[in-house]
Amino acid sequence: MSIEFYATGDAFGEFSNFAAFPFALDGVTWPTSEHYFQAEKFEDQEYREKIRTTASPMIAARLGRSRKVPIRSDWESVKLDVMRRAVRAKFAAHEALRELLLSTGDQLLVEAAKGDAFWGTGDDGSGQNWLGRILMEVRDELREGNE
Repeated sequence: MSIEFYATGDAFGEFSNFAAFPFALDGVTWPTSEHYFQAEKFEDQEYREKIRTTASPMIAARLGRSRKVPIRSDWESVKLDVMRRAVRAKFAAHEALRELLLSTGDQLLVEAAKGDAFWGTGDDGSGQNWLGRILMEVRDELREGNE
């Protein structure tokens, strides 16, 4: 059995990186995990701050996809760890969110993102589902910490 999530207004939408669950990391508050993830692509501090303070996660994502500012050279090798860090911080900051994640038991968590075969399922459902996998890793870490 699996739990699919995608839109923030749907069931388990809290698991989306666009869900408004702020957290503190690196001495500043991030409005969403999407803001943090997108900002981490860049070394340019001014551009990172522009992403952090932008009005919505959709705009943060758009800014993060821009290549007008060069992305860090090690991005492909660190992006999974950056996402893990964001997800851990998000769930550490919100007790109700931790409880929701733990309530999923051992169910498979799936980001039903049709347009993203890396973080989600992709168009045909065969995507790598890295966001779901990281959520399940964090769930396991939380469970181990609660025992």
